[in-house]
Amino acid sequence: MKITPQEGKFGVVIEGFDAPTASAADIEALRAAVYVNKIAVLKNQELDPRQFVALGERLGTVEPYYEPGYHHPEVKEVFVSSNVKENGKQVGVPKTGKFWHSDYQFMPRPFDITLIYPQVVPSKNRGTYFINLATAYEALSEELKLAVKETTATHSVRRYFKIRPTDVYRPISEIIDEVDAKTPPVTSPTTVTHPVTGETLLYISEGFTLSVQDADGIARPDLLRALLEATGQLDQTFQHDNIHLQTFDKGDMLVWDNRSMIHRALHTATPEPAVSYRVTVYDDGNH
Repeated sequence: MKITPQEGKFGVVIEGFDAPTASAADIEALRAAVYVNKIAVLKNQELDPRQFVALGERLGTVEPYYEPGYHHPEVKEVFVSSNVKENGKQVGVPKTGKFWHSDYQFMPRPFDITLIYPQVVPSKNRGTYFINLATAYEALSEELKLAVKETTATHSVRRYFKIRPTDVYRPISEIIDEVDAKTPPVTSPTTVTHPVTGETLLYISEGFTLSVQDADGIARPDLLRALLEATGQLDQTFQHDNIHLQTFDKGDMLVWDNRSMIHRALHTATPEPAVSYRVTVYDDGNH
């Protein structure tokens, strides 16, 4: 294995990693690279869906997505983002993740590690935007750091829940009630400590954070907006100092520290064919 820093704000490129034959030492080196550098790009990968899941299982406990419409038809642990129909049928869900979020941030426990394996790669406008929540917190003004102390943040999937084919003609209020019953809003401290690195993370996102409350439970929409703006999540030009655009080529696999990172997919109004597989992992050895 060869690990080299990549251009941009963070991340490394790993060459010579062969998932099916990787040693225990190789897996631990990958895990360390992810936590230290936030993103690892594995080059020249050739894995079928079951081999992809097997790699995730070596990093921890693989968790299938809670909504079955995203599942790979043969391997449910693989989440499929695709705008390409197969035999006239939609497989997975198109245009996923077009908002700032951390995977499963709306659940009581977010994922530790996310793996993305692009299958059909557009020739242009490909990539994912990232913000490191640890450095975003460190860059806050002292005034905002003081304001965020003893506050909590409430997260929910309701704003970006994808309407399913079976939801057509159902009242939107009924769908929202079902979403809230299945995935009730969760509340956590607005700043949390990373379980592996010990870093302080500003744990909010434009996509999933509904509100920030002070110590008395009073909502602070002004504070939430100020934090989203300070971290770069409201910058529609994507030029904010905190934002890193991670590009990829065919054969690349992206592995990142999901707790530290919020991300947003790069989509355009007239997208080219694009298909990606995702596996998400709980790293039980680090809790």
